[in-house]
Amino acid sequence: MAEETGFQTLSDIFKNKQQKKVKPPAYQWQDFALQIIKDLHIPAFKRNSVFKICKDKPRAFVETCVADTKELCKSGEMWKYFFKVVADKSLGSARDDKKIKT
Repeated sequence: MAEETGFQTLSDIFKNKQQKKVKPPAYQWQDFALQIIKDLHIPAFKRNSVFKICKDKPRAFVETCVADTKELCKSGEMWKYFFKVVADKSLGSARDDKKIKT
């Protein structure tokens, strides 16, 4: 069982409580986005963009973009290439939709 250390200061109690509190992702796409951020070494200022992509786009689409990025970008910053791949594939699918409608 836990050891009895005697009296603790109020600040120690709050510190211990905050350290134990780790929130799991609420949705699967959030966990997927965190995995992409870790794998591609995406900087902090672009994290929100990854979350938006994972939320708005189908998981299969994002998985193919990540796979293409890992396959094609051997040197340099993979995260920049990832956003280029997502943009190109998004524009490509939008062009295909316009061709079908006309």
